[in-house]
Parts: sequence; C-alpha cells; structure tokens
Amino acid sequence: MKRKILAVACSLTLLVAVSACKKKQEQPAPQTGVPGQQQPLPPGHPAMNQPGPGGVVMPKGETTISLPDAVKGKWKAVVLVVEDKASKKKSEFTVNLNSDLKIPNSDLKVTVGDFLPDFKMDGLAITSTTNDPNNPAVKVVVFEKDKEVFKGWLYSKFPTIHPFEHPKFGLMLKSGVKKG
Repeated sequence: MKRKILAVACSLTLLVAVSACKKKQEQPAPQTGVPGQQQPLPPGHPAMNQPGPGGVVMPKGETTISLPDAVKGKWKAVVLVVEDKASKKKSEFTVNLNSDLKIPNSDLKVTVGDFLPDFKMDGLAITSTTNDPNNPAVKVVVFEKDKEVFKGWLYSKFPTIHPFEHPKFGLMLKSGVKKG
C-alpha cells in the first residue's frame, strides 16, 4: 500500500514539475491606440478615448476655426507629400490654400483648406496660438471619384494622429509656405 501511495505521489510530483517547466505562451495585449501610432500626442491633445483637459468630455457640435490676425494672410500654400504605397515612391506637391490637388495616376482629389502654423484645439474651437510653425496642421478633404473619403487635419510633426488611410496612397503634410 505504501508503495502505491509513494508511486502516485512521485507521479503527481513529476507531472507538476513537467507542466511547470513548459514555456507559457502569453497572449499579446490588445492595442488601444491608433494603428501605427508611434509618436506622442501633440501638446493639449487629449489621449485617445479619454476626456479632454480638466476631465471634460469633448462636447458634441460643430467645430469652429478661428484664424488670429497674426496668422491671417501670412501663409499662401502647403507642401503635401503623397506616397504611392505600391512603388514606395514619395512625391511633393506645393498646393495653394483653398485650392485642389489632383493626385496623378489616381481618382483622388485633395481640397486644401486652412493652415494653422501652431494648431490648438480647445473644445470645439480650433485656432493657432502663434504664427510660428510649432504644431503645423492643414485641414483637408479627400475625394475619390467625387465621393468624400476623408475629412480632417494633417499634422506635420504628428503624421500618425488621425492619418489619411487609403490602400494605395499615403498623404502627409510636410510644411507651410509663407507669403512673400
């Protein structure tokens, strides 16, 4: 009887030891950020899915863009970088503000709106805190075959924040172009 108990105890000990030595496969933690986000958020920008400054949830409604006098009329264009994802070729285009860019060899058209050299968003109000290019951003609307496929801001220092996503083309803001 003692031998049977000893044999069972040894077997259980061996079984526990063998199973404890096996390498456990850990599941990767699910991503909670923006796909491809590799850079920190710009100053004053709340974390994704988090309340804004002071714990305030972003209000619903229409955003307003206010161009301060220090910025109005000081910028004439932006430099956009278009990447052909298949060939990995990047091309730069200087596009006047409030005008369109037809992306060559595609059905895409980019409508360029306001440029803010020092983008800041506070609730529903968007403005530029200075005329210095501290956080350059441009408002764009992208159409594919006359259908709107993207409407938002492109940031030159934070290109992965709310990026234009398309299977064949990438679109980024390189810089603003001052008048004069």
